Amino acid sequence: MADPSTYRPAPGSIPTQPGVYRFRDARRRVIYVGKAKNLRARLSSYFQDIAALHPRTATMVTTAASVEWTVVDTEVEALQLEYSWIKEYDPRFNVKYRDDKSYPWLAVTVGEEFPRVMVGRGAKRKGTRYFGPYSHAWAIRETVDQLLRVFPMRSCSNGVFKRSQQIGRPCLLGYIDKCAAPCVGRVDAAEHRRIVDDFCAFMGGQTNAFVKRVEREMYAASEALDFERAARLRDDLGALQRALEKQTVVLGDGTDADVIALAEDPLEVAVQIFHVRGGRIRGQRGWVADRTDDSDTAELVEVFLQQLYAGESGDGVPREVLVPAVSADPGHREALEAWLTELRGSRVSVRVPQRGDKRSLQQTVERNAKQALALHKTKRASDLTTRSRALEEIQAALELPEAPLRIECFDISNLQGTEVVGSMVVFEDGLPRKGEYRRFVVRGVDGQNDVASMHEVITRRFRRLLDERADIPEIGATSGEGPALVDPDTGQPRKFAYAPGLVVVDGGAPQVAAAQRALDELGIDDIAVCGLAKKLEEVWLPGQEDPVILPRSSEALYLLQRVRDEAHRFAITHHRNRRSKTMVESVLDDVPGLGEVRRRTLLRHFGSLRKLRAATVEEIAEVPGIGPRTARAIADAVARAPGRGQTVRVNTATGEVEEG
Repeated sequence: MADPSTYRPAPGSIPTQPGVYRFRDARRRVIYVGKAKNLRARLSSYFQDIAALHPRTATMVTTAASVEWTVVDTEVEALQLEYSWIKEYDPRFNVKYRDDKSYPWLAVTVGEEFPRVMVGRGAKRKGTRYFGPYSHAWAIRETVDQLLRVFPMRSCSNGVFKRSQQIGRPCLLGYIDKCAAPCVGRVDAAEHRRIVDDFCAFMGGQTNAFVKRVEREMYAASEALDFERAARLRDDLGALQRALEKQTVVLGDGTDADVIALAEDPLEVAVQIFHVRGGRIRGQRGWVADRTDDSDTAELVEVFLQQLYAGESGDGVPREVLVPAVSADPGHREALEAWLTELRGSRVSVRVPQRGDKRSLQQTVERNAKQALALHKTKRASDLTTRSRALEEIQAALELPEAPLRIECFDISNLQGTEVVGSMVVFEDGLPRKGEYRRFVVRGVDGQNDVASMHEVITRRFRRLLDERADIPEIGATSGEGPALVDPDTGQPRKFAYAPGLVVVDGGAPQVAAAQRALDELGIDDIAVCGLAKKLEEVWLPGQEDPVILPRSSEALYLLQRVRDEAHRFAITHHRNRRSKTMVESVLDDVPGLGEVRRRTLLRHFGSLRKLRAATVEEIAEVPGIGPRTARAIADAVARAPGRGQTVRVNTATGEVEEG
């Protein structure tokens, strides 16, 4: 591991102009490429105290052994050179978006004498015009099948085309009028090219002109008493309408735009894009990338746009790109727009939609991105081999005697020191065991003291373990599942009778020390403890000054993060439920003559505090046990209560109060 001070450039040697820089490792391999408006200011930020750097950035600068740079004239040139180098060197520390699946394209080989329409996947080729991508290949084929009635262009392979030329007889599509049959000379190259151009224009969004043209020709044929031609044009018009129905209008102004949204977590980022042409969604695509540094959303968007549009030209770049965030530096945004404008050949704007249809559409894209990230994580977590590797990596990193098949994670949640709760989630074989989840209400501890709260929760959990094991003397504290672990009175598993292979706490060194102290006080010395700090994703062990840094892409870190996030979610849910219950009780506590039973009956009848507020005195008085005078007092109490936007529901099966 290199010391950055050993290769830091001499003071004053770094220029202040725009440029692109490369970090190389000891073997001269490029490991990171970046650009800067001011090279000196940007590079100097890498050579500050290591402790002040983001851990991923610190890993990069300690892996590197040298840095070099190239000065350019403008930020646009820096943008272009940066992408060229990233593509050439494939640096390990740069964010690289990869398709979350292979998307099909509708391709037209315009570079051939007789262009062909087909469905394709993979990288784009020169001399071919692409539409999409689409979610499903069958959707493209259905659309093409409809449009070939109106635009009878060639869709056969080169082999079929040449064979038809040799035998002088077209294929089936030529006989059913879904191909103009240029293979046998029914149309020449110029006429076939005109059909192809019309097809591409229709797919490119110029739909109204074709629909109106077919309508005019249909009416003209009808007036000329050419009913056979009019019927054929009527069917063509129906085919156009069915093709258009598959593409919903989302932007009424006929905008050409790419709408982009991100879903992020500390380790990964998912990107979704909707391609909108002529106000209609023409395609959708998704990417997933590992996060390699501390880039914010605007920087992630900029890297994505570079990868998406590099090599594109003309219609491949829309007039408008709607993104979730842009750089606070106007120069970065202007350089990005100038680069895209150069690719397109006309003005391109990059902006964040604030309201209206465009904002609503981006929110839809954002929901798709979140679902894509969740699906990606689910697929990753459901793989048995991956889970096994994660447990083995945890065992090796924490130097455990065996893989932790049962992991318990604890988290503390509070609201400004009030309603302190703890959560315990259980993962077995890398999967959540939700039936084993437990909640704790923490009392008698300063709500701001998470360390003391963690100590109490760990103490209570493992004291229960010892209490339940006291009835089973022949089984040790870390024994596996067996008949004795079932309560003989109820036949149900003992709630706290299973000992974990690893205890994970949400927090850093103080929380880990508190958990270890609780176990020591109980005399338990065979259960490992670690902590996962949210901000830097560091793994802390008891009694160690420095954390364990797991590789960013390791399955071990991914599993620990998932366990920690689940504990946090479970704690927050419990805390919100308790807070809402307290709020309901505080609203109705001062109503004379209204006890606990009638409060429950009241909320069960109306279902939510919002509906109770909207009810009249007469409607409240209809609840069994509530008289007119009490109903008036209830109406006055809920009308005075704050938090009118909050909904509180009662689970009629359990009586639990839940916040909506």
